[in-house]
Amino acid sequence: MAKNDFALAFNEVLEEKQLAKDVVITAIESAMVSAYRRAVGASTAQHVEAKLDPETGIVTVYAEKEVVEDSIVDDRTEVLIDEARKVDPECNPGDMVIVESTPSDFGRVAAQTARQVIQQRIREAERSNQMEYYQRQEGEIVSGLVQAINAQGITIGLEMKAEGLMPNNQRIPGEKLKIHDRVRAVVIEVKDGTRGPQIILSRAHRNFLRRLMENEVPEIYHGIVEIRAIAREPGARAKVAVSATQAGIDPVGACVGMKGVRIQAIVKELHDEKIDIILWDADPVAYISKAISPARVSGVYLTEEERTATVVVGEDQLSLAIGRDGQNARLAAKLTGWRIDIKSVSEAAGDALTKLQGDTELQEVLKGAVENIPQVEEVLAKKAESRPINPEEFTLLEQFVDRVERRVILAKEEATREEDERIAAAKAEIPAAAFEMQLADATEIKEHVFNILTEAGYETVGQLMFDLKADPNKVLGLAGIGAKAIQNIEEGLAALTFPEAAPEPEVVEVTEADAEAKTEEAPVAEAAEVAEAVAVPTQEVEAPAEAEKPAEKKKEPKQRPVEEPEEDGEVSKDGVSLDELFQMKPEMFQSNEETDDESGDKKKGKKGKKKSVALEFDEDLGEVVSRKKHKRGDDEVEGEW
Repeated sequence: MAKNDFALAFNEVLEEKQLAKDVVITAIESAMVSAYRRAVGASTAQHVEAKLDPETGIVTVYAEKEVVEDSIVDDRTEVLIDEARKVDPECNPGDMVIVESTPSDFGRVAAQTARQVIQQRIREAERSNQMEYYQRQEGEIVSGLVQAINAQGITIGLEMKAEGLMPNNQRIPGEKLKIHDRVRAVVIEVKDGTRGPQIILSRAHRNFLRRLMENEVPEIYHGIVEIRAIAREPGARAKVAVSATQAGIDPVGACVGMKGVRIQAIVKELHDEKIDIILWDADPVAYISKAISPARVSGVYLTEEERTATVVVGEDQLSLAIGRDGQNARLAAKLTGWRIDIKSVSEAAGDALTKLQGDTELQEVLKGAVENIPQVEEVLAKKAESRPINPEEFTLLEQFVDRVERRVILAKEEATREEDERIAAAKAEIPAAAFEMQLADATEIKEHVFNILTEAGYETVGQLMFDLKADPNKVLGLAGIGAKAIQNIEEGLAALTFPEAAPEPEVVEVTEADAEAKTEEAPVAEAAEVAEAVAVPTQEVEAPAEAEKPAEKKKEPKQRPVEEPEEDGEVSKDGVSLDELFQMKPEMFQSNEETDDESGDKKKGKKGKKKSVALEFDEDLGEVVSRKKHKRGDDEVEGEW
């Protein structure tokens, strides 16, 4: 094959198979190695490699052989030293050298083997590319041609020569497809199979409707309108709740389009499946009322604990609200997440009448509704006899139902709130430390009782005390727990003592006026503290041992002692002079604030600034005064405090 012909064919394979150049070259070289081993019968332990020139298409095979000096016994594994030194001039007999070993008859068999291996590698590369591509397409819509229809489902040919399977349960009921029809479907799962990726497609999944709406409605695609929920029964009906993320946007109108153009395109794609676009609402009552559409709703009454909604509709709206075989009610329940119970006005009035007559407390609260009982009974009797009922009587029934149902819901909420308060009060009576104390610490409880409580899930003392206060029957109902066991538990819990919790520090609120007053008083207090520190009695100076005792007693918690400055001279045991005494311990004659500051500095590893203080006897005043020495250069300036 000429140079240009090979390059042309090589590039054609790359373009047709959509493969990388290095992948194809590696496949061809690996195929040539396999062909060489099969042609010459080389061992798999022998190192063999092949090199392909992509310009000329020439393949060169290299094999590792042992260098021999005289004669070759097996040319597959041995090479003469003269030939080996052309590759490695420094080789010696016994060395292993990689030399060219392309057979002269490397022809038809080798080419056939290489072709098979190349095809296999290309198929593997295609499957790998298909797997990666369709894994990224999971949840997206793909288009393809129907290739086969069988009992398992429909086989659809997709891009990159991949095949997708649409099971029968993922088809739209009633939709008939023929071979070579082009269909769209959503990829719901991609699995790795032995014969390539298994791509599962669906036209019945709710995400198929979601993606169709994204394609048809630009506002949904750009996030201006958001799809909140989708409930769908394929081929029959679907409900979609939408909301707007920006003010001034009509989400329902955007989905329907001008004269219904947008929604009609989706309906046609879904084999004439009816679609209800509903405005999503944060209020469950309004949301459920809209979800029941196209039926008109008279009232919606919620039970939060059971997450049940009782929907009351007019007599003429009952069949429309329920739908064919309950379809409308099922879709509304799926869409909202509430269990919906639909009743007619007359049926709801009969239930409300029964509730009112059987509850004396309710009768005392709803005296107006009690007065209307005869009229309600008369209207219900007419309904039972199939006599016509005028609109005013229907209004009476609706108002009666609304009064009773709202009061019943309010009573349930009050009962729930009282129960929560009772539980909170019971929990407040138990010490907080009890919930951290293990049940094993209650040593007074007998072993068989302790085992029963442990198996029931009790781990802490607080948990057991809480159940005894809130619901004693819960503990008494355990298998093996009787009156004696309860008595033992109560005695064991009574013998326990719990550490008292540390009181929380009181928070004192300081107003602006108090802060200003304290700021004005601060200098006066500081001056008083300085005066107290300076006015030292003479007898304390003459008896240093007594002066040191108060300093020793005054110890602040978690503070390091103030270090004394080192002095060159030694202090005699008999006594010390006044100057030496106050030079060694100047902190005794400083204010409390200065002492605290110096202590803080020493905690931080910093030395506070030392102040030189001298005491002198003032003859005019007749007492000892403290004088501070300021060093300015070599001169000392004394100032009286």
